[in-house]
Amino acid sequence: MSYNMKEVVANKPSRFAEGHKMCAGCGAPVVARHILRALKEEDHAVISCATGCMEVSTFTYPYTSWTDSFIHSAFECASSTLSGAEAAYKSLKKQGKLPNDKTTKFIAFGGDGGTYDIGLQSLSGAMERGHDLTYVCYDNGAYMNTGIQRSSATPKFADTTTSPAGTVIPGKMQSRKDLTTILAAHHIKYAAQTIAMADFRDLYEKAEKAIYTEGPTFLNVLSPCPRGWGYDTSDLMTINKLAVQTCYWPLYEVVDGKYKITNKPAKKLPIQEFLRPQRRFKHMFKPGNEWMIEEFQKEVDRRWQELLDLEEMTNK
Repeated sequence: MSYNMKEVVANKPSRFAEGHKMCAGCGAPVVARHILRALKEEDHAVISCATGCMEVSTFTYPYTSWTDSFIHSAFECASSTLSGAEAAYKSLKKQGKLPNDKTTKFIAFGGDGGTYDIGLQSLSGAMERGHDLTYVCYDNGAYMNTGIQRSSATPKFADTTTSPAGTVIPGKMQSRKDLTTILAAHHIKYAAQTIAMADFRDLYEKAEKAIYTEGPTFLNVLSPCPRGWGYDTSDLMTINKLAVQTCYWPLYEVVDGKYKITNKPAKKLPIQEFLRPQRRFKHMFKPGNEWMIEEFQKEVDRRWQELLDLEEMTNK
């Protein structure tokens, strides 16, 4: 992205307004604002948002942070609701009831609870049916809106209210689900994993590709939560950077089945650099618990190598 292009992007009017009620230091509003900035100014968007932190904090009737059309869906329905809206717009255009020269894009937002778990069925259905929409998961790694319960996106050993680290169990005992690969396996044209704040260019360019690729597309965006993760609100940028530099959250895209890693750290940091600033992992640093960090590191290394192998294999 050239300097002039950066200036143009930065000066675009925000389609996600100030005044929302999201927590200080939360990654989710950054995700929404910058993804919507990838829309062309002349285009209209229909936004579907699953129940969750973003929905309850940005749309309290009669107030809204969304300048485009907005639909609140139940936890499990964001994809199916948006599928219906996309099909309705298509039908109305064919009937001549909507102008054909007006471009409308369809974008869904959901947290990991409403995406990895409760909403997976409707999301998979929308991908399989081929609706022209983009689904964005803002992944904060737990059910943050309802009390920080574990989800299938919660990393192993994380301390949550339903997987408390104590004398019986050392936090969550299962590894997190690899949702980006699952969505790519639907043979959609575009799926990507990106991040808020650590690499705005990566986020913007992937959002633009996703929104303007015909058919169903998917973005998985790491979205740290200061309440659930237990970091100082001013450390949002640092946490994001460490997630990438340790390869806990690799940045990559899958275009027509071909994997491309978009950020390969020059010096891969040990995973404890990402874990240490977070209260949910503090028990891992107690004497005698070194095995947890070692096991976590092995899992990160294994997944990183799998990704490197996929990139090589799919680009031969």
